[in-house]
Amino acid sequence: MLTGKQKRFLRSKAHHLTPIFQVGKGGVNDNMIKQVDDALEARELIKVSVLQNCDEDKNTVSEQLAKGAKAELVQVIGNMIVLYKESKENKEIELPKSN
Repeated sequence: MLTGKQKRFLRSKAHHLTPIFQVGKGGVNDNMIKQVDDALEARELIKVSVLQNCDEDKNTVSEQLAKGAKAELVQVIGNMIVLYKESKENKEIELPKSN
């Protein structure tokens, strides 16, 4: 579980990222969860965009993605979801220590 301090740190890092996934009319499926998981392993921090034509609520989508990819939900802002998962192979992001 991320602390508030760690979430703030990750939000500042994610600010400059462009979304690499879009959730549209089809919603979240197993294939998308697998791709998100792979992307998180490679990058640790990603943004996902929820399109206007998505049938599901953005909060539902964010929970499904986070749970499916076993990732931490950093933020849902507007139609953007920010996810974080520590990489097993190439760890790059050093989180601030929680007190």
